[in-house]
Amino acid sequence: MMDLRVRAEQPAQAERRSLPFCGVELRAKPDGTGGETLLFEGYACITEAPYEMQDWLGPFDEVVRSGAFRQTLAACADVPFLVNHSGLTLARTKSQTLRLAEDSTGLHTSADLDPASPHVQALRSAMTRGDVDEMSFGFWVTRQVWSPDFTQRDILEVDLHKGDVSIVNFGANPNTAGAQMNSRDLAAHLERLDSAERREVFDRLAAEFATGPAGPSAGLDVFAARARLLDL
Repeated sequence: MMDLRVRAEQPAQAERRSLPFCGVELRAKPDGTGGETLLFEGYACITEAPYEMQDWLGPFDEVVRSGAFRQTLAACADVPFLVNHSGLTLARTKSQTLRLAEDSTGLHTSADLDPASPHVQALRSAMTRGDVDEMSFGFWVTRQVWSPDFTQRDILEVDLHKGDVSIVNFGANPNTAGAQMNSRDLAAHLERLDSAERREVFDRLAAEFATGPAGPSAGLDVFAARARLLDL
C-alpha cells in the first residue's frame, strides 16, 4: 500500500474548485450617471460542505472550512472576475468593481459589469440561455489539516491574491480542477516512494491504459520506458 501521508505536504501549485450556481443573479442597476450597469451576485465557494476529490493516490473527501477566506480578504487580495479562468477581466477587486466577502454560506461574489462590453453581452446571453450555470475560483492553500487516516482534507486558509473567481461552462464535480499535479510534481512524489509503492503506481497506470480489443495499447510502451527510468 502507498503511504497516504505524502498528502500532508503543503501544496505549491494553484488549485481550482467549481460548483453549480448558488444564489446567482444578474440584473441591471442605475450607475448614478443616468445609465445602468449589470450587477452579478453569487457564491464562488460554499464552506462547510464536503465533496469528493481524487488525486493520484485515490479518492478523498474535502471541506473548505468557514473562515478560510478571512485573512486573504483582509489583506485586500487582487482578484479578477473572469469567464473560464481566462480572457479579459470583467471586474476586479483592485478597481472595486468586484467585491468579495465571506459569510455563513461561503465566498459571496458581487461584480459590476459593463453592459456595453461585448464580452459581458455574450456572458449575459449565455446565462439567460442556461449555457453557463456554474462558478469556480482559483486559489492557493496556505493552511490545511488531514484526518489521521488521510482520507479527508480540511482547507483552513487560502490565498486568493492573483487567483480568480470565474463563471464556467461546466465543472460541477470539484475534482475536475482539484488536486492538479504537473509532471515535475509527480516525478518528485515518485522519487520518494519505495520500490513496491512505485510498482503499485505503475500497475494502476498500466491497468488504466491497457484497454481495447487489441490488448495493451502502444501507450504502455511509454509507461514501460518511464518505469525503467524509475527502476520499477
